[in-house]
Amino acid sequence: MARKASLSGFPEWLPQERLVELHVLDTLRRTFELHGFSSIETRAVETIGQLLRKGEIDKEVYGLHRLQAEEDPGAPDQDKLALHFDLTVPFARYVVENAGYLPFPFRRYQIQKVWRGERPQEGRAREFTQADIDVVGDGELPFRYDVELALVMAEALSALPIPDFRIRVNNRKLAEGFYRGIGLDDTAGVLRSIDKLEKVGPEKVAELLQEELGATPEQAKAALQLAGIRTEDTSFVPQVRALGVENELLEEGLAELEQVIGEASRRVTGKVVADLSIARGLDYYTGTVYETMLVGHEHLGSICSGGRYDALAVKGNRKFPGVGLSIGVTRLVMRILGQELATASRQVPTAVLVTLANDESWSEAQDVAAELRSRGISVEVAAKAEKFGKQIKFADRRGIPFVWFTGQADDGTVTHEVKDIRSGEQAPADPRVWTPPADDLAPRITAAGRD
Repeated sequence: MARKASLSGFPEWLPQERLVELHVLDTLRRTFELHGFSSIETRAVETIGQLLRKGEIDKEVYGLHRLQAEEDPGAPDQDKLALHFDLTVPFARYVVENAGYLPFPFRRYQIQKVWRGERPQEGRAREFTQADIDVVGDGELPFRYDVELALVMAEALSALPIPDFRIRVNNRKLAEGFYRGIGLDDTAGVLRSIDKLEKVGPEKVAELLQEELGATPEQAKAALQLAGIRTEDTSFVPQVRALGVENELLEEGLAELEQVIGEASRRVTGKVVADLSIARGLDYYTGTVYETMLVGHEHLGSICSGGRYDALAVKGNRKFPGVGLSIGVTRLVMRILGQELATASRQVPTAVLVTLANDESWSEAQDVAAELRSRGISVEVAAKAEKFGKQIKFADRRGIPFVWFTGQADDGTVTHEVKDIRSGEQAPADPRVWTPPADDLAPRITAAGRD
């Protein structure tokens, strides 16, 4: 990770680093499928109008055009193409276009590259991989999916070689109802200010609330008191009520957040917490909102976020409410590699190198390799018949644990032996039945501090 990328913001991994990334992706994929999520992939481009219809991210979008294409002076800007900056907006379009073919509630996971024109820095790249899960309904979506997604994500993250984490949960209804209850009607503006709390601190946020939104000192104080509530259980409920604000929307959001935290505190104690400072900047969230931090690595920012959206996908009078979470896979992998939180046991998938006694034996060596591969063992065949010592050194440099020798006994029968070059042990082997120990069949990803 000390290597300088040739093009800033577009990370490329060495083979052993890529193995760690693949381990992360496979773990997420396996967990999502265990919970019944189906995989989809959407196109890399959307129209600019589609991408920018929600949220304020126009400066981050990469526009797309062909080098030799003639510009159409009459084409509206919103019809021009751009690379997608996340997977949620493309997914909403996908749902609308395929609504007649999808079983609702539709459970989907999606792991793809996205592009965002940000200034590259630690944990932020211009090209990166995201892994999303969403559940979308037709007309309505039971709130229990908000609870379920928090539990699924906690399970997925717990299986990764990362430090301890906290999924911090809030509810937009709770926050907006509270702000209205204290007389602040520009709830979107208050949310934007509260969203800056960790970056600029409470004093600056209080100034923003008063200077930009016309809040009184008392209103700003109340908003910050709400944002200061954090609990690992449902004890946040009496703390909110103790602030003395009454509002119907507040009560609705309070009840919803209580469901999420109540179930999570029973199943994944300490992993999912109520944090009433979480706002989420994008406009389409309407209820539950999630942000996830690595304990001890908070400056990295959120590594998994999302929320409930009731009107992101609309087709005529049909609405497709949903709830989703997105993991910044590249951000996680950067941290795993940079802090050496996990390493691959070898840099290649190869478990066995079949050596050559002479150049004429190459075809027979391929027969041995084919026999081993038929049982799922990754094999390479030496390219030329060098001294066995050189062939063994070649395997050692690549991290290949086993070397296969084929010879001939005095009676003319073909013999086979396999050597573990780590221990030096060598024994007869039959290519039709021999298999390496399970731990050596494929590269192992070992988390720091774990056996």
